[in-house]
Amino acid sequence: MFKKICIIGCGLIGSSLARAIKKYNLSQRTVSSNRSNILNRKVVRLKIVDDSSTDTQAMAKESDLIIIAAPLSSYENIIFKIKDSLKKGTILTDVGSVKEKAINLIEKKIPKNISWIPSHPIAGTEKSGPDFGFSELFKNRWCILTPSKKAKKKDIKKLKLFWKKIGSKVDIMDAKKHDYILTITSHVPHLIAYNIVNTSISIQDKKKSAIIKYSAGGLRDFTRIASSNPIMWRDIFIQNKKNTSTTIDKFIVNLKKLKKAIENEDGKKLEKIFTKTKKIRKDIIKAGQDISKPNFGR
Repeated sequence: MFKKICIIGCGLIGSSLARAIKKYNLSQRTVSSNRSNILNRKVVRLKIVDDSSTDTQAMAKESDLIIIAAPLSSYENIIFKIKDSLKKGTILTDVGSVKEKAINLIEKKIPKNISWIPSHPIAGTEKSGPDFGFSELFKNRWCILTPSKKAKKKDIKKLKLFWKKIGSKVDIMDAKKHDYILTITSHVPHLIAYNIVNTSISIQDKKKSAIIKYSAGGLRDFTRIASSNPIMWRDIFIQNKKNTSTTIDKFIVNLKKLKKAIENEDGKKLEKIFTKTKKIRKDIIKAGQDISKPNFGR
């Protein structure tokens, strides 16, 4: 499908992509670029990629497809390094969770003959690093494409096929809409998890052993989410700050309503809210985004 693919950032997502590319024979050659020489040697030793180097420009040269799988805050520096070595007709994509700001940044800095087509595979685990990557990570998961103005229709079609070949379901969406939807479905839930775990830390002190011991309840599942890559999530919240802030305001309003109902011992109000939210769970299962079988700690 491609002669050469370059993955910039071979962490969980990047290494999983490299493994999937190899498994499904989607490129004659796959290389990566990482800031750490130790990591570069590791991904070659593990045969995740054919070559890897800190020299991002050299790795990107002559690539048909370049995938940025690094933190959002590194995009500007990456584009600065590779923009002059991009060959005509290259497809440039990423795997970031925020799109509008990234599109505006990169559109201004790359040549006109490059197709810039942001991707967002909605897949991952709380683990990070190439040791935890696996080729089936994207199977039956959604991947959203948010093409920029610098994207040819034939290249959008080709990238869509690429994601389908590694098992993803693909949708195309406006970047603004993407960032708004992901705020609700992913970003704020992570923020809530971080805050709940942070709150438990601030009150544990003498009760530490009891909190850890009985964390087989809701707290345990929140700690799984809150153990996600801190740098990645720092960048997501900053780059999507407007949507995040607006959604937090709405969350606070609803939280105050719950607080008031509890203080007033308003059982009918609480039951109404809980019944309504239970229906969302059923809708998620019906949409194929989860299964009804208990699977705690996933």
